[in-house]
Amino acid sequence: MPEKSPKSKVTYADSGVNIAAGDSAVDRIKKLAAITYDKQVLQGIGAFGGFFKPNLKGVKNPVLVSSADGVGTKLKLAFMTNRHDTVGEDLVNHCVNDILVHGARPLFFLDYIATGKLEPKIIAEVVSGMSRGCKNHKMALLGGETAEMPDFYQPSEYDVAGFIVGIVDEKKIVNGSTIQDGDIVLGLPSTGLHTNGFSLARKVAFKIAGLKPDDKVRELGSSISDSLLKVHRSYFSFIYPLLDKLDIHGMAHITGGGIPGNLVRILPKSVNAEIDTSSWKTPALFEWLGKAGNLDGADMYKAFNMGVGFIIVANKKTVEKIKSKNETVYTIGCIVKGTGKVKLVN
Repeated sequence: MPEKSPKSKVTYADSGVNIAAGDSAVDRIKKLAAITYDKQVLQGIGAFGGFFKPNLKGVKNPVLVSSADGVGTKLKLAFMTNRHDTVGEDLVNHCVNDILVHGARPLFFLDYIATGKLEPKIIAEVVSGMSRGCKNHKMALLGGETAEMPDFYQPSEYDVAGFIVGIVDEKKIVNGSTIQDGDIVLGLPSTGLHTNGFSLARKVAFKIAGLKPDDKVRELGSSISDSLLKVHRSYFSFIYPLLDKLDIHGMAHITGGGIPGNLVRILPKSVNAEIDTSSWKTPALFEWLGKAGNLDGADMYKAFNMGVGFIIVANKKTVEKIKSKNETVYTIGCIVKGTGKVKLVN
């Protein structure tokens, strides 16, 4: 049945869109974004577009590298726990890692936040994480979009996506094309699930195991929510300084699809990667999820990073130099002749 004609005038607010709340959210975002600015930012949040004048000193043939992503159903944990100040940093770090695999340093970041009803405090918490992540990478939070969409999202829920632009000198692009038989595969530890596999993890933790977010898990030494909400690690501070000094053949960010689904993206068709899954200790969180959910081992390696969040492929001499740094680095496999496949062995 159609609604009856209203006796008084209908406003935009009556439809569920609160312009005042939107303005309040933007005011908070402006302050958080300004923390990340330097002289390269000519115009930030407030205009129709952000203006960025990159410093190209030392870059002979600049190539822009961009990526866009979200944090998936990790957001459900933020909603369950009312903790919103980490998912923005997750998003920034994920995007930084995605362009880092090609040797790029980040220049600026844009965000998109959509919700059913704008709650400025929650939006500010989300953006505080983005601001922190951008500041940590000397990258500008240049702008974005905040959309209020009544009836589209559940109450107090939102979605967030990020867009990053970085730069690399063309001759320094890393794309896997130089990977060859005899190379070594190194793995860097993750801090947890990062931003992938949460649909499966939530099913195990909250439906199969019947836990509540604040329930302590003895094997983890913390609450299940604390373990699942650990911030997605950025590998930039360790990796980027190596790129000018060492001959790195390929890198992979281990996200959705796990090691098999991401390492294969950089392998030439003339080689295979053999990964020894016993070469690093699987973190307790993954062990617990596997046992509590009676999960298939092969399926876990497709859904989760299993404790390795970033992979480097290099020759033996370079590997020795990388492992001499003050960083935990696992030797997890080798490159052999093949057809462009990743094989997990134990």
